[in-house]
Amino acid sequence: MTIQWVITGAAVVIAAGAYARARRLAKRLERLTESYWELRYDHGQLRARVNRLDPDHGGEVRADGAPGLNDAPKGSAGTTAFVPLSSLKR
Repeated sequence: MTIQWVITGAAVVIAAGAYARARRLAKRLERLTESYWELRYDHGQLRARVNRLDPDHGGEVRADGAPGLNDAPKGSAGTTAFVPLSSLKR
C-alpha cells in the first residue's frame, strides 16, 4: 500500500514541475511574441523614414544581396490610369 502512495506522490511532484515549466515557457513565448511585433513595427517605421529620405531608391536589398519586395521595375503593371467610360461602351 505504501508503494502506491510513493508513486502517487512522485507523479504529483512531476506534474507540478511540468506545470511550472509550462507556465514559464508560456510567459517566455509571450515576451518573444511581443518583441517580434515591436521589431516588425520598428522596421516598418524605419523603412518609411528611409523611403521619405530617399524616394528614388524604390526598394530594399536584403543582407544576402537578393532584391526586396519593392524592387519591381518602374512603369510596370499596377499603375492606375483614367479610362473614360465612353471608350469602354463601344
